[in-house]
Amino acid sequence: MKATLLNGAALVSLFAFAAPVHAADAPAPVAAAEGEITEVIVYGQGQSRQLQSVKAADLSLEAAGTSPLKAIDKLPGVSFQSADAFGAYEWSTRISIRGFNQNQTGFTLDGVPLGDMTYGNHNGLHISRAIIGEDVGRVDLTQGAGALSAASTSNLGGTLQFFSRDPSDKLGGEVAGTAGSDAMYRLYGRFETGTLENVGGLRAYVSVADQKADKWKGGSEQKQRQIDAKAVLPLGDGELTGYVNHSERREQDYQDMSFDMIGRLGRDWDNFQPNYALATQVAAAYLNAANYAGATPRLNASGCWTGVGTNPYQGGVTCVDDAYYYGAGIRDDDVMYLGYEGRINDMISVSGTVYNHTNKGQGLWVTPYTPSPNYGVAGATSNNAPLSVRTTEYDVDRTGFFGAVDFDLGAHKLTIGLWTEDNDFNQARRFYAEDAAAPKRNPLDFQSGAFFTQWEYAFNTKTTVAYVQDVWTITDAFKLNYGFKSMTVENSVRRIAGNALSGTIKSDDSFLPQAGFVFKALPEVELFGSYSENMAAYVSAATSGPFSSLSQTNVDYVKNRLKPETSKTVEGGMRLNLNSFRGVVAVYHVDFDNRILAVAQGSSIQGNAPVLSNVGGVKTTGVELAGTWRLNDAWKVYSAYSYNDSKYANDVVAADGTIRARTKNKSVVDTPKHLFNAEVSYDDGALFGTVAAKLTGDRFYTYENIGGKVEGYTTMEATLGYRFPHAIEVQLNVTNLTGADYIATIGSGGFTNSDTAGTAMTILPGAPRQAFVTVRKTF
Repeated sequence: MKATLLNGAALVSLFAFAAPVHAADAPAPVAAAEGEITEVIVYGQGQSRQLQSVKAADLSLEAAGTSPLKAIDKLPGVSFQSADAFGAYEWSTRISIRGFNQNQTGFTLDGVPLGDMTYGNHNGLHISRAIIGEDVGRVDLTQGAGALSAASTSNLGGTLQFFSRDPSDKLGGEVAGTAGSDAMYRLYGRFETGTLENVGGLRAYVSVADQKADKWKGGSEQKQRQIDAKAVLPLGDGELTGYVNHSERREQDYQDMSFDMIGRLGRDWDNFQPNYALATQVAAAYLNAANYAGATPRLNASGCWTGVGTNPYQGGVTCVDDAYYYGAGIRDDDVMYLGYEGRINDMISVSGTVYNHTNKGQGLWVTPYTPSPNYGVAGATSNNAPLSVRTTEYDVDRTGFFGAVDFDLGAHKLTIGLWTEDNDFNQARRFYAEDAAAPKRNPLDFQSGAFFTQWEYAFNTKTTVAYVQDVWTITDAFKLNYGFKSMTVENSVRRIAGNALSGTIKSDDSFLPQAGFVFKALPEVELFGSYSENMAAYVSAATSGPFSSLSQTNVDYVKNRLKPETSKTVEGGMRLNLNSFRGVVAVYHVDFDNRILAVAQGSSIQGNAPVLSNVGGVKTTGVELAGTWRLNDAWKVYSAYSYNDSKYANDVVAADGTIRARTKNKSVVDTPKHLFNAEVSYDDGALFGTVAAKLTGDRFYTYENIGGKVEGYTTMEATLGYRFPHAIEVQLNVTNLTGADYIATIGSGGFTNSDTAGTAMTILPGAPRQAFVTVRKTF
């Protein structure tokens, strides 16, 4: 570990505490002065970087059960995609910010790291499992590199910080029920204790939520049960805060599609469930060795009918990957933290948080590539299906601490902070038998009794990050901030089953600087600018990152030859704060180096090890504009436009000089060049509503931009509600108001170099128009 990091950590240990959000990095207070307009979107006044905050009042306008990620899709620079109406279906959720995808973005809840929130996350969990949506109090988006205090080792690009609502000081609560399209229902309840003077001023709440909905196409359902609680206790000159969350998520998948499949089978095609007979027929046809025999085989190496002879598949299927019986994701999570924030004296304030997160999960696919062990065995009546249930299994147990001490030195506000985490992550690939006559396994239960373990590995990740920052208020109008962080992440692996794999890969940088300024040129005009450097640590998993090759040779190559991804971000802009208008314009440039990508090999269900490559750099330039215009007390208009030009700076070149992919000057995958939002809102205290539109430009899922172009689209949503006497409220939400037919998620099955035939199974159509009604009562 570098000396800089050790010295910072030692200094912090003298004071023993740290804060989830520190004064130097936190958004300016939102409280409005007398006569000032209070908005639900705040434009980061006082910050040296591009930042917006979305408050609970805006989040509540979404359909109940909607992921907070979807709510921030309206902010400049953000492209959010999901195949469901709620933005909560984890296999499909994708967020891109300024050309950086989800695994290059940072996420925290009350400062607790959530990892990169990708599917099968090795060091965190999705926000929808970490907190009930109704209990989110605020979301802060930093489009560029996040603050030094952000507990993330993946935030090369933006950082999303979620904050839970604080318990009320009044006894009360809320109950709500939602029903809507595809047999959706959601029940939510929260009880507030209010301030308990006889318990030292303790205040707390406990919330529960239960949600279920059928998929909008195909069979099966998606559901979640969740409970969370938060308590705040005054202690000395500060507060002790505790939080706990338990989530049980059960969701069945939509079939990954290709343009070829959509053309042959239609956008409403999905997995076979509940047609088990068709699933077994297709699997048996694929496994029949006669299909490959002779001079004119009926199936090619990809399991697709060549047009020779009679199609061996039934039900309109021509390829074995056209559909599976089902896919599913099962996750149980527990998240908890205990933190303190307070002042020691007029000069020193401290805060600290200890947290723990445990996860048990399985990702299921019914695979035709591996039959059950008794398939073809004469007389067998069980475990004899021509298919099996393939799982990827996850177990996470991570514990960490983040903290800082703040010194108020008059014109200077000095912060010294530390974050450390120890994360154990076990991952396995197993197969479970099925019967040919009828399925015997519940796709929404954890599976047991595997007949084959293909591989299993135990990973450990040790993270240590220390930082120092000073905010220097030179005058009332001019403020500078500058500092740096030191990062060390050690990823180790131990083989339990499968290919031999061992060793430790280290990501280390002792000096990652940030600097910025804020200048209040006029009472209504604020100028800002910042520069930051960041590094993304390697990933400890068998399905992503350097270990996903399942090859010791490749792991050693990464360890000895490659460098972690890094970014350098420069941005600047202006904020306007007028009587009836709030707005921001920002420009930015990013140099992204050592970009490491895994190129998918075959369909996702085959589980082939991806090819890991360093694809060189990316150059990104862009501009963002956003503003809210208050027409009068009831009406307001919000709009945002983003232009992003992200291009690969290099071809992919092998060690022998051979060009493997001609990516130079090609657009970065899943990065629309143009994004535009417009929203009109009305609220007179009783009647309220919004109509919002989002334009998403063209995107590619091919690195070479050869084939794989997904056309841009526009969607609209509407909210209409009324607040009745006695604190009763009714709200109607309609998603995809115009019924647009569009491709939402791309890259669900990974990205590829080119796809002229349109056969890459890596796109998911967006949900059709759906409607939901919520009735809520506060007391």
